[in-house]
Amino acid sequence: MSFAEPVRLWFLLGVVALAAIYVVLQRRRQQYAVRFTNLALLDAVAPRRPGWRRHAAAGAFLVAIALLVVAFARPTHDVKVPRERATVIVAIDTSLSMEADDISPTRLDAVKVAAKSFVDQLPAKINLGVVSFDGNARLVVPPTTDRAKAKQAIDKLQLNEGTAIGEAIFTSLDAISQTVTVDDSGQKIPARIVLMSDGKTTVGRSNDQAVEAARRAHVPVSTIAFGTDHGVITIPESPDPIPVPVDKDALSEIADATGGSFFTAASAQQLQKVYADIGSSIGFDLEPREITVWFVGAALLALLATAAMSLAWFSRLP
Repeated sequence: MSFAEPVRLWFLLGVVALAAIYVVLQRRRQQYAVRFTNLALLDAVAPRRPGWRRHAAAGAFLVAIALLVVAFARPTHDVKVPRERATVIVAIDTSLSMEADDISPTRLDAVKVAAKSFVDQLPAKINLGVVSFDGNARLVVPPTTDRAKAKQAIDKLQLNEGTAIGEAIFTSLDAISQTVTVDDSGQKIPARIVLMSDGKTTVGRSNDQAVEAARRAHVPVSTIAFGTDHGVITIPESPDPIPVPVDKDALSEIADATGGSFFTAASAQQLQKVYADIGSSIGFDLEPREITVWFVGAALLALLATAAMSLAWFSRLP
């Protein structure tokens, strides 16, 4: 929580001062009572002293004043507001290593489920494109608001040889450049690439070249290293299983260099959570909303409580 007029919180010192004065006055009353040596006469004069009830009413009154001061400072809190315009490209690794079953049922099948859930989480007006990459990078769905088309394309992804991460980033940047890049007011429409891979670049342009291109275009690339260090695949050409560990360092460097976020996911459940986190950061902006009315309402309740206690216990309003 923050405040639009934080300087007004200095008025809380007045509330503290009132509380201090109240404490001092109560101690003086106690000292006077102690000096009144004829306790029998004191009981006859004031047989029913309010005790803690008097303090309860005073405490509620001070809380009400404090709440009103906080309201006077115009408190705010951040709320998520869907972005009306943005372009997101989801780049999915379809190299043969994605056939590893260290993530059940396979890495690729788990990715498909999580990616489709990510598609559903994005605000309706965000343009979404899908790129698949193995030895080559292909734009399988140009940026569109048609979510059904994107999910159908994800379902149809097939495995092939090679891993061209650099080419995937270049293809994604080309797709972004072909969309509307500025809004009606001339401001740049935000764009981001979400790249999921389990390996390192083996063909095509290098990661460094792609990173430089993304930085020039001011497009962050968020990366997900998906899988475990113990994944293996089998191919007809090799009698023994082939290890396919995840290259986390390369993917982390891409995210860091472009201003994106780096995630790791070693299970289907973790992958879905990662996509949900990315969807929140891509699909929404945080905007402050004033919540003064909350504190005014709380102050009114405290004042009503003060009045109720005073009437019930002392037969008068405070």
